[in-house]
Amino acid sequence: MPVPITIEKLTKRFGGHVVLDRIDLRIAAGELFFLLGPSGCGKTTLLRAVAGLNAPDEGRILAGDRDVTRLPPHRRDMGMVFQSYALWPHLTLRENVAFGLEMRRVPKGEAGPRTLRALEMVKLADRADSKPNELSGGQQQRVALARALVIQPQCLLLDEPLSNLDAKLRLEMRAEIRRICKDAGLTAIYVTHDQKEALSIADRLAILDQGRLLQIGTPQEVYSRPKTRFIAQFIGETTFVAGRVRAARDGFAEVETAAGAWTAAAPDNPAAGTQVWLSVRPEAVQLHVDRPDGPNVFTAQLHGTIYLGEVAQHAVDLGGGVSLKALETRPQLVARDESRAETRVYVDPADVQVLTE
Repeated sequence: MPVPITIEKLTKRFGGHVVLDRIDLRIAAGELFFLLGPSGCGKTTLLRAVAGLNAPDEGRILAGDRDVTRLPPHRRDMGMVFQSYALWPHLTLRENVAFGLEMRRVPKGEAGPRTLRALEMVKLADRADSKPNELSGGQQQRVALARALVIQPQCLLLDEPLSNLDAKLRLEMRAEIRRICKDAGLTAIYVTHDQKEALSIADRLAILDQGRLLQIGTPQEVYSRPKTRFIAQFIGETTFVAGRVRAARDGFAEVETAAGAWTAAAPDNPAAGTQVWLSVRPEAVQLHVDRPDGPNVFTAQLHGTIYLGEVAQHAVDLGGGVSLKALETRPQLVARDESRAETRVYVDPADVQVLTE
């Protein structure tokens, strides 16, 4: 049965450096939860603490109602999948997957069917007697997953499991990992620095930086309503426009910028006069609009176009030294040089986020 994982005031230091700073986190039973952040932010240290590979200096870790903070890894009922597959090259897939059951002294009469079921979950039962070097990278990663699943863990821990795969295989394996976790009904904690990976398959995610939790939410919540400029820039592409609040109420603010006045989402209703930044995603900028003058409608110059096939990315100058990025889907023939074209653009106020830090 999957269990919730609760992390309370978890702190870890290496020498005088605080790697995890009083982390509080609750992961629901059966949830696929991502830890996301730049290199060195503490996400792998946190995962290893949950696994029992790093002892925290303060705080505790609960698996359900059970305090596992000081338990060794083999008594935590957790399976771990590492960046490297760590498969035994001289053993068959069946033998690789069964290894964890042998260490737990599971009788052979039970171990055999469990091993086959684990291989069936990752769609490799027909290759049970193959050796790892006969498989592709994606298939080897599936074997590593089967080896973690066969012990019937209460929680599955994944440390950048797709980082050694090429781009095409990573895309294929994203959906496979979600399917496997959901079919098995597992609580899963997944570490990555790949934003697209997290956005595409997470139930919820947490952004970490310098050992601190900055924001927790669904992928859509974190992407569309980042709390800080760091999060907005890390979890996707955005342009920041500096401005000052003229007035705010009912979750929206009027903001004066060098390019003119904007209306933007401001859930905290900042006070008039507050210095803020507007976060504008490239896909939110609507080009070639036929709208009367009004909030967030601008006459603009398009230039610096990059053609990407299904989309074109433009630089959009609004005047006053303010430039945005904009994506145009199904673009017409576009020039690759710095020639300019005048257009009118519009950004829905709900798609612009006011940030105060």
